Amino acid sequence: MQKGVVRKRRSSPLSEYGKQLREKQELKDQYNLRERQFKQYVMNTLAESAGANAAEVLMQQLEKRLDSAVYRMGVAETRKQARQMVSHGHFLVNGKKVTIPSYTIKRDDIITLRPQSAERKLFHNVKLQLKKYNSPSWLELNKEKVEAKILGVPSFEEVAPTVEIPLIFEFYSR
Repeated sequence: MQKGVVRKRRSSPLSEYGKQLREKQELKDQYNLRERQFKQYVMNTLAESAGANAAEVLMQQLEKRLDSAVYRMGVAETRKQARQMVSHGHFLVNGKKVTIPSYTIKRDDIITLRPQSAERKLFHNVKLQLKKYNSPSWLELNKEKVEAKILGVPSFEEVAPTVEIPLIFEFYSR
C-alpha cells in the first residue's frame, strides 16, 4: 500500500442486534433517560401488556413523565431543558412543588409554573412562545397562566415515535 493512501472500509449492513441497539439508543436519548431507567420502563411494559398494544403502552409511560409533559406544554425547547426545569423546582403539580422529572402525571393533574419562577429570566418569553404553540389534545393548556390540565393519555398516533419499538422489545427480551 502506498504511503498517504487511505483505504475506505466497505460498510456492511447492520446486524439485527445492531438495528435493535440503534433503535433503543435513539428512543432512550430522545427521552433523555439513563439505561437503567429506560430498561425499567421497557421491562414493566413487557410484563404488564400483551402483544399489540405494548408499543403504545411504552410510549404512554414515557409521555406521562412530568418532564415530558412540561416539554409538551411548550415551555421547554427540549426534553433535556424540561428535565432541568423540573429538577430545579420550577413547576407545581396540583399546587405542590415537584422536583422529580420521572414523576408520573395522572388524569386531572394540573401542572403550573411557580409564580416565583415566572419572574426568572428563563421564563420571560414563555407567554410569547405559547401564543403560537398548539398543545397536544391530551393537555388543556392555559397560555396566560402557563398551566396545563391533563385530560387523558396521548394516543400512539399523536406521539408518533420515530423508532421501531418492536425492535426495542426484542433487544431486551434476549
